[in-house]
Amino acid sequence: MPPPAVTAYSERLHVPLRWWVQATMLLASLWLAFIVAMPAWAAWSSTGVLLLATFGLFAWVGSSRVAVRDGVLYAGRAHIPVALIGPVEALDAEQTRRVHGVEADARAFLLTRPYLKRSVKVTIDDPADRTPYWLVSTRHPRRLAAALMDLRDSD
Repeated sequence: MPPPAVTAYSERLHVPLRWWVQATMLLASLWLAFIVAMPAWAAWSSTGVLLLATFGLFAWVGSSRVAVRDGVLYAGRAHIPVALIGPVEALDAEQTRRVHGVEADARAFLLTRPYLKRSVKVTIDDPADRTPYWLVSTRHPRRLAAALMDLRDSD
């Protein structure tokens, strides 16, 4: 039996409640417009399809996880051993905007979400990897950066 996983940090990047509320209100408005403009079955069907597509998209986008466990950084489906990372930097909203925008490197790995304004920039220190850094959205950039640095420094 393998030893239990040691988790230093874990976070799910769920879509904020206000997006769900705004989408519900938009869909209700669309249903109202549809119900006066077309047959009831078409209005209900159209709204149902839009509802499934919208909420499915929100569930999919919000299912990403960021975790540091067993010496590995997981960002969505990607993962990298902490031993292969260099400097880690917790970024505020303005720094994130710059690194994600004008200072961006096209080779970087991004796990960003538009509803999360802060992130962590993880420099990759692996000569075999052409990716210069990972930019990972998070609600707690300092905690994620500290977990990564603690693990990296303990190795």
